Amino acid sequence: MKKITLLLSFFVLISSCGVKQTQNLLSSGNYDEAINNAVSNLRTNKDKKAKQDYVYLLEEAFAKAKERDLNAINLLAKDANPAQLEKIYNTYLQLNDRQEKIKPLLPLRLVNQGRNAIFPFDNYNDQIIESKNALSAYLYANAKKLLLTSDKMNFRKGYDDLTYLNQINPNYKDVLQLMDDAKFKGYDYVFVNTKNETNMIIPVGLRNDLLDFSTYGLNDKWTVYHSNKQKGIDYDCGMMINFRQIYISPEQIKEKEFVKERIIKDGVKKLIDANGKEVVDEKGKVVMVDNMRNATVRIYEFRQFKSCQITAKVDYLNFRNNQLLQSFPITSEFVFENIFATHTGDRRAADDNYYSYFDKKSVAFPSNEQMVYDTGEDLKAKIKDIISRNPFRN
Repeated sequence: MKKITLLLSFFVLISSCGVKQTQNLLSSGNYDEAINNAVSNLRTNKDKKAKQDYVYLLEEAFAKAKERDLNAINLLAKDANPAQLEKIYNTYLQLNDRQEKIKPLLPLRLVNQGRNAIFPFDNYNDQIIESKNALSAYLYANAKKLLLTSDKMNFRKGYDDLTYLNQINPNYKDVLQLMDDAKFKGYDYVFVNTKNETNMIIPVGLRNDLLDFSTYGLNDKWTVYHSNKQKGIDYDCGMMINFRQIYISPEQIKEKEFVKERIIKDGVKKLIDANGKEVVDEKGKVVMVDNMRNATVRIYEFRQFKSCQITAKVDYLNFRNNQLLQSFPITSEFVFENIFATHTGDRRAADDNYYSYFDKKSVAFPSNEQMVYDTGEDLKAKIKDIISRNPFRN
């Protein structure tokens, strides 16, 4: 019984806190948040006595929210500023959505007053359509005006306006065509190329891979990278990947010989007591124990090693004034290493994690071209990081 009383007290406390929170939201003018709280609490057991406070609060919050929104629309309409059309449209949507949120709960009874809660609903369909059409016409005209300028920022703003227009009013006039036009004009086109200042040949595969920006995973809405110039495109910027120096170490095989000792288990043996007699258990069976002995192995280790280091520089160029915008030095390295070993003696004396080397053999060293290509993987990752951290246009 005590547990049930405590549980009921807990739920009463939780309900009280929820009502208090809703009251605070209402008092501070956060009408829609107060409505959301009340609606959430009234979705279940709406006729319970404990839910009466939420019905009162919902009725009051709805009335105040509706009055506020209608006053706002009236003021915006008198201002007659077309830039406010979006706000008028969204406010009508808000008025309608608020009603739709409450409708499923009706009727809501106010027991003490012997009446149902009053929610004076209105049909806003005509106003929503009218304000949407007015907003669509404004967005369309404004976007067309922006596209007649020569400013890329205007093209991008026009594109965003047209995208929004297509969301609220799909296939309005020639919006899709205008969006394509705005996007084409709003792009920053970057021509990317490489320059070899070393005395070595850069593998064709590496050059192509570095210039294939579709593999970089860069998500830049307004920047397009081309490694081959295309007709009809006026390039804004250039990115030059300059190979400054390539160093490839000689092929090396280092040998090392060492001895390892270790106490290992080598089968089992009979347990002998201090008198030299066999030890037996309670069943008369001879007790067997691990046979531990000292093992030794001589290891001949071979380490194949070859490294490649590329020093490069990424230059950002402004094709409008032929100025160097920024320059970023890069150093990338790739190391080829193969370790294998042979042995004499008992291999079990070696460390457990060393066994894999006994199963390996000598392999052919990669060619210089392959080393340069493999180093390019790290180079590509660093170029991607540079572009991500340093966009052409902030």
